[in-house]
Amino acid sequence: MKTLRLLGLTAFCLCVFVAADKRPERQADKPSTEEQDVLQLKKGNFNRALRKNKQLLVHFYLPLSGEGHRISAAFEGAAARLQGSEVKLAVVDVAKEKDLAKELNVTGLATIRLYLAGDKLNPVTCPVPQSSASILTWLRRRAGSAADLIADLSQSESSEELTVVGFFKELDHEYVQVFYDAAVDLPDVNFAVTENDEVITKYGLTHDVVMLLNQSKLIQAYKMTPQTSKEMLIVFITVYQMHPVTEYTGQTATQILSSPVLNHALLFVNKSSAAFKEIHSAFNGAAESFRLKILFVWVDVDEPRNGRLMEYFRVRDFEAPLIRLVNLTDHVTYHLPSDTLDVHTIKAFCQSYLEGEAKPKMQSEPIPEGWDEQPVKELVGMTLEKVGFNPNKTVFVLFYLPYSAESRALFPLWEELAEAVKDREDVVVARIDASANDINMSMQGGYPSLCLFPALYAERVVVYTGKRKVKDLLKFVDKEMEKAKKYRVTEDEDRRKYIEAAKAEEAKKANQTKDEL
Repeated sequence: MKTLRLLGLTAFCLCVFVAADKRPERQADKPSTEEQDVLQLKKGNFNRALRKNKQLLVHFYLPLSGEGHRISAAFEGAAARLQGSEVKLAVVDVAKEKDLAKELNVTGLATIRLYLAGDKLNPVTCPVPQSSASILTWLRRRAGSAADLIADLSQSESSEELTVVGFFKELDHEYVQVFYDAAVDLPDVNFAVTENDEVITKYGLTHDVVMLLNQSKLIQAYKMTPQTSKEMLIVFITVYQMHPVTEYTGQTATQILSSPVLNHALLFVNKSSAAFKEIHSAFNGAAESFRLKILFVWVDVDEPRNGRLMEYFRVRDFEAPLIRLVNLTDHVTYHLPSDTLDVHTIKAFCQSYLEGEAKPKMQSEPIPEGWDEQPVKELVGMTLEKVGFNPNKTVFVLFYLPYSAESRALFPLWEELAEAVKDREDVVVARIDASANDINMSMQGGYPSLCLFPALYAERVVVYTGKRKVKDLLKFVDKEMEKAKKYRVTEDEDRRKYIEAAKAEEAKKANQTKDEL
């Protein structure tokens, strides 16, 4: 489970926000390394620190990572509370201590390990903490037992924070140990255990059940069985402690990326658009049916800080709203092939994905056989730039979505245009499925889009916005070809001068070589 989480974090590492501020330099009178609340470890003093401390909790970090700065701050707070205990906290800058990190097999952006009694080979992995309190809770639960969670639920039921309550008929049952093991791995979540029959009667449930409560409201319940493992319980808790749909922000990124649910449905939408509420409601409605199978996340395309995530998925703001599905282990992306985003359509797409029937979105479809033999050429990602930026051809391309009625309505017009220019060898009429191929060029507006590539060496694209009639399209083509001819004269002259200059430079170097010989 932890390996899967690490894979998810690694795949999306470009999406995590980076803190720009660096820590100020320590003053000259700073205490020695071994006197500091948080030890600064290196290859030279790591083994000595292991021998000296019964419990050594070490954070291996990257100095420019926003996550690293947050955890370091949590370490400093926890270290102050742990003074005088047998637990010592330490940090290792893996950017500087590469040999040590390699020796200890440290990978990932945030690695925290607890070394016990000087054992260098068998450390205990610590969950990534949200605060200093998380570290203290984890250490306390590790050293304790399920009996420590027995509590009066009157305060827990009124708490505004989520509380995970285990109701067990017998506190020495193996179910209780599974419950406690989950509590150790989730130090940021409140846990409690009760045998009080009144509590379970209140919620109409039976014994050996785990309840998620928030202000006395039952969010969800999980019936323990002999097959229930710690990992299964953790998935249940981490999923239901989140809302059915979570907005991607700097605050939620870590929670999203560390989720044990590795199938993510991403809704890219403009929050300020008129259709936002309706689309978000449909997305939320579909999410309820896939809570333990797919994590639903929405991304505001109008938020500048989401630019890196949009770049990763190759989504442009004008393409929104759209939905993508991705698995964090294989990173294969799937695109919902519809311009109707209602509950039924979203559910059907998610179900087809889970059943292995959805088609992945590729950088390029395979080049179709006979793609250039018809009047309208069928382009794909691999052929778009080669055909479009041919300096000796004027290429008019229809970028379309096959599931869009507006796109399909243009197919007859495009066939008619191709027929009108079939005898002109310098003009090519083509089309490309923008939903199945990545379009790596600047576009304006959504799809369908009519784009003309002039016969120039410079890679230019002119978007057509006029009337959608053949005679208007032909006028546009002729006008742009006349412009291109003028530009081409200048281009050809510049190329001639460049080639002559390059030949002169080669001749000069050849003469210098002869003189040296």
